[in-house]
Amino acid sequence: MTFVEYAQLGRSGLRVSKLCLGTMNLGKLVDEQNSFALLDAALDAGINFIDTADVYGGIGARGRTEEIIGRWMAHGGGRREKIVLATKLYGKMGEVQNARGLSAFHIRQACEGSLRRLQTDHIDLYQMHHVDRATPWAEIWQAMDQLIQSGKVIYTGSSNFAAWNIVQAQYKAHERNLAGIVSEQSLYNLANRMIELEVIPACRALGIGLLPWSPLAEGLLAGILGGGIGVRKQTEIVQKQLARVRKQVQDYEAFCSSSGREPESVALAWLLKNPIVSSVIIGPRSIDQLNGMIEGMKVSLHENDMTTLNSIWPGPGGEAPEAYAW
Repeated sequence: MTFVEYAQLGRSGLRVSKLCLGTMNLGKLVDEQNSFALLDAALDAGINFIDTADVYGGIGARGRTEEIIGRWMAHGGGRREKIVLATKLYGKMGEVQNARGLSAFHIRQACEGSLRRLQTDHIDLYQMHHVDRATPWAEIWQAMDQLIQSGKVIYTGSSNFAAWNIVQAQYKAHERNLAGIVSEQSLYNLANRMIELEVIPACRALGIGLLPWSPLAEGLLAGILGGGIGVRKQTEIVQKQLARVRKQVQDYEAFCSSSGREPESVALAWLLKNPIVSSVIIGPRSIDQLNGMIEGMKVSLHENDMTTLNSIWPGPGGEAPEAYAW
């Protein structure tokens, strides 16, 4: 049964669920059996977009998450055919030279490794996990084009790029008559709106779909004061963040409570209201958390709701340069 909605991935013709199952926790905080159950539950709910990365799995176990997804797809039942499979490369995958980055050497090596672990013959969305300032774009796009021509990759995307990185990448791709980047994964949520300055305007101008990660700000937007879903308040990093924005969190949770809506649902609904957002990457660690996040798709935010949320969590002041120039 389908519970989610779908959208185009940027300017591409590919349709993806507006919630994307992020898998960073699989194999690290979630064991294999429960990972399979979570993947099945997501698919049953209509989530057809699965995001992973070659480095996921934890320190000393890089690649484990891809292996789990590969074994899940190998169970059959049309799992591979039903999903848009996205993975990423860039991070350190070994101790030898050239085991990281975006050199043509590593792109080919990383792709073959991901295909092997995922037990598939192609990657639907191959994303650069970070910009590689040491490798020229001519080399990167030549390597990516070879993967596309060989049928091993269909679309390419970026993650954690600055706006000027995105523009430069697209300019160099167009020089080679390539589609270039169709999506950008960025840190974006009510509590962190920095990309509104330049990344979002660049994506909108170039037809690049935005895939926000950490939509609940590591639990800050998930009802952290009331012990809500997805909360990781025990971590030192989250506690430091909470101390910095406690008043805003209090006001936010009060707003959600007064309107009868769960904090995590409001946080997701706020992101999904932005037309540049193709899909929001969620990282549930249980089926209950997954179901709670899916419920967020039923929440509608009106103009007065947006005004209140923007007053609690003000962004950088709009787009550059107006946000800081006058």
